[in-house]
Amino acid sequence: MNKAVRKAIIAGNWKMNKTRPEAKALLEELVPMVKDIKNVEIVACVPFTNLETALSVTEGTNIKIGAENCHFEKSGAFTGEISADMLAEMGVEYVVLGHSERRQYFAETDETVNKRTKAALAANLKPIVCVGELLWERECNITNEVIARQIKLDFFGIEADDLKKCVIAYEPVWAIGTGKTATAEQAQEVCAFIRGELAKLYGADVAETITIQYGGSMNAGNAAELVSKTDVDGGLIGGASLKAADFTAIINAAEIG
Repeated sequence: MNKAVRKAIIAGNWKMNKTRPEAKALLEELVPMVKDIKNVEIVACVPFTNLETALSVTEGTNIKIGAENCHFEKSGAFTGEISADMLAEMGVEYVVLGHSERRQYFAETDETVNKRTKAALAANLKPIVCVGELLWERECNITNEVIARQIKLDFFGIEADDLKKCVIAYEPVWAIGTGKTATAEQAQEVCAFIRGELAKLYGADVAETITIQYGGSMNAGNAAELVSKTDVDGGLIGGASLKAADFTAIINAAEIG
């Protein structure tokens, strides 16, 4: 990481896990464990049903709360959806967008990710926009082409000042929830490529300020090596964020790295 020019962010993506009592217990355990962290932004992205609980438990702490998705319309006949304005009104600060599971299971596309990102920015939320290649795409040696396309489409029409409010999470789809992890060198290579693509679109000065996370089975054992890389500015953490001790170990690695 290069903390001189951008912030390290460790965000937990809880996915569809934890009831309200379980969420309360996990966050109450986490709060004292990370209270002395100064140089890392800590985010817990929780299911919609847990947002109010999470906001209450973390009020006045150094833990920020995020949602796991939002719709691109402000309101309307979209049964089961939640708007960015609804999240902002609650006090949510971050929102995960374009996660591969949303793309795979719920037919989200780069076009809808782009719309959701614009809606989140309009509501003063900080989007964590996910990009990443399938295993087949990596084996076909088209990782860079896939990532470049996602960057261009997901951020289409978004100005530099708004891009600076965004976080990009590089998550190789083949490493999400599989136990497989990109090597630190692979993570660095793609995160650096993303920064290079941003430089082409927005200029090098802007690209250097953007936080680019790695996600995909980052855990307490491999976090230090991953975040030691120049262009890996933290992580979007899945399973390891559901255990306070494991999540804290990753945060500590980013604090030191």
